[in-house]
Amino acid sequence: MFIDHIGFAVADAARSKAFYQQCLAPLGLQLITEFDGWAGFGRDHKAELWFGEDERAQLPMHIAFLAEDRASVERFYQAGIAAGARDNGAPGLRTIYHPNYYGAFLIDPDGHNIEAVCHKPAPRG
Repeated sequence: MFIDHIGFAVADAARSKAFYQQCLAPLGLQLITEFDGWAGFGRDHKAELWFGEDERAQLPMHIAFLAEDRASVERFYQAGIAAGARDNGAPGLRTIYHPNYYGAFLIDPDGHNIEAVCHKPAPRG
C-alpha cells in the first residue's frame, strides 16, 4: 500500500465502529486503537484507516480494501450486508478494470462506497 493512512469524519462514531469491525474482519483488519474520539483500523498493530465523529461527515468517498482472495471479498460483502450496509455491487469480476479484478461494493452508514477487491486469478482446481 502506498498510502500510510486515511482519515475521515463520520456522523455516528459508535455506529461506524460497529459496522467496520464486522465488515472488515473477513479481510483481516481490526480495531487497533482509539484516540481522542477516533478509531483506527488495520493489521499488525498499525492503524491505516481512521475515522471520528464530526457534525459534518465528508461527502461520500470511495475506499477500496485489498483482499487476499476472492472468498475474502465474498465474506466482506456478506458481513457488510449483515452489519447494515446497502448493496452497491455484489461480488464478481469487473473485467472493465482488468481480467482478474474481483470486487464487491457496499454503501456504509454514512453513504461512502466501500469495496473489497482481489486482483489474483481464480484458483485452479
